[in-house]
Amino acid sequence: MSKSTFHRVFVAGTIVVLAGAVVWIASTPSSKVMAEQGAPSSKSASSGASRPQKKAEVFTPLAGTKVTEGALAGLLEVTPDQDKAAGCAASPCYAYVAEHAEPVSAIVRRWWPVTRYMTRAEMEKSLRDANQLGTKQNYVKAGQPLLIPNVEPQPVAEKSIPAPPEFEVRAVYMTGSMAGSEKGLEIVRRWRQVGGNAVVFDIKDSDGSVNVPFDHPLAPHHNPAIPNLPKYVRFLHQSGMHAIARIALFRDENIAQHHSELAVHSRRTGEPWRENGKLVWSDPSNPKMQDYDLILAKQVAASGVDEVQFDYVRFPAEGDQKDAKFAFEATHPNWTRAQVIADFLSRAYTEMHKEGVLLSLDVFGVMAWQRSVDLAHTGQDIPLISRYCDVLSPMIYPSHFFGMDGYKDPGDAPEHFISMSMQRFQKVTAETHVVLRPWLQAFAWRTKTYSPQYIEVQVATSKANGGDGFLFWNARNDYAKPYAAMPDMHKEMTKYYRGDELTDIPRLEAEHAKILAERAAEPQVVPAKATTEATVVRTSAKSHKAKTQVRPASTTEPKP
Repeated sequence: MSKSTFHRVFVAGTIVVLAGAVVWIASTPSSKVMAEQGAPSSKSASSGASRPQKKAEVFTPLAGTKVTEGALAGLLEVTPDQDKAAGCAASPCYAYVAEHAEPVSAIVRRWWPVTRYMTRAEMEKSLRDANQLGTKQNYVKAGQPLLIPNVEPQPVAEKSIPAPPEFEVRAVYMTGSMAGSEKGLEIVRRWRQVGGNAVVFDIKDSDGSVNVPFDHPLAPHHNPAIPNLPKYVRFLHQSGMHAIARIALFRDENIAQHHSELAVHSRRTGEPWRENGKLVWSDPSNPKMQDYDLILAKQVAASGVDEVQFDYVRFPAEGDQKDAKFAFEATHPNWTRAQVIADFLSRAYTEMHKEGVLLSLDVFGVMAWQRSVDLAHTGQDIPLISRYCDVLSPMIYPSHFFGMDGYKDPGDAPEHFISMSMQRFQKVTAETHVVLRPWLQAFAWRTKTYSPQYIEVQVATSKANGGDGFLFWNARNDYAKPYAAMPDMHKEMTKYYRGDELTDIPRLEAEHAKILAERAAEPQVVPAKATTEATVVRTSAKSHKAKTQVRPASTTEPKP
């Protein structure tokens, strides 16, 4: 049967099916169709004869999407002697009828998350091909039957690929909106082509936007940039990428501006506190705020990512500090900000390991100097919090060390600031065995020498001073210089990186288990500068649990 003949027969057959289903549709609200699938199987398009009903695959629309808002006739049955329509060979097609005149783009937007297509453009092309819609036909009429190709059962069951903390990550960062776009997919492919093996992408950024479906009363309501997270993670895994989900914790504009009860408050006015005039901070010590972030992290961890990364895991560092009032001052008046952060992380570390994923923390590069003023403001006590994570990622962008070590233009002194930072971080975390994987500068701000060679100097200097892998940050996701640098670094790979890949994980896990066994045989020593009620025994996330949950009792500020 020719393709055009098949479609004419399909339309005729579907109309017969719909005529029989009109009474059912008229008496059944769309919500029931969405919830229960409403799947009377369509009749054979060739004969119109009744066929035994076939049990349809489980189809659960994602939260926040209106996948089957129209009348859903169910899985399309095609007899063996028929040619399958485009997109229906490998995955089930659904027969769909618009209840009213509807833009093709709206149908694509609604169905795309639950198809195998990674971009809307791919789905639209297949939708048009499967239904012989001309390129100029932008609307479908009410009652017009359509084939929705390549629909897959939901939810997608993607599993994390457990890696030891020592797995050498070579990553670039992407915003949520970029990650979910066609350009973002191309960044992944290009980064993989030049030797990258990981991607960091935003789940929640500091403006409070959440880029995945998240049904929580505190979450902002909008169409998420990544509407099907397990599907996206599957793409990363299939591309040979370690998937790192970044969550900006306590700098959350959405919470500060729309849920003022969870914001930092001003002692003078009682109103939400502003950092240099900006209303951007939630209260890191508020239990409801901590729970909100932790619930999101657990959902993301269960979606197949390999690592959850916390950023803004701190108190505000600027603004009128004396005017800032926090919840812990009433509930735990003897605690410091560092103890609040450590207490939260002790819970998060346990929960992430239960899900079998790594936990990494982004920290200020200047915290390696452990100056008392920085510690008092941020609460980032590096020797303490490094006990509640698998990987510590100091943000050691050379351009950000202004006013330090006598350098007028620190951005043009990458060797000095990266070597000094890594040496200091190595020293203050020596007793915790945490992996140090730094954020490196992939932008030209405050430097005249930004180039592929600038990238190479940073990577080589980090590795020479204890760095295990690297993360490149560019807020605009422009990685032209790293792209150019990677092939040159690969020629002298031992100078820059080991070259770990996902296929090396079994070997690395065995090595990690041996390291853990050797450490377990050593006497456990609690550092004098971070007294706790118990001693952390660092474990692999693969074990799905941390052996001891540690809650801080007291903290003495280390000297700079």
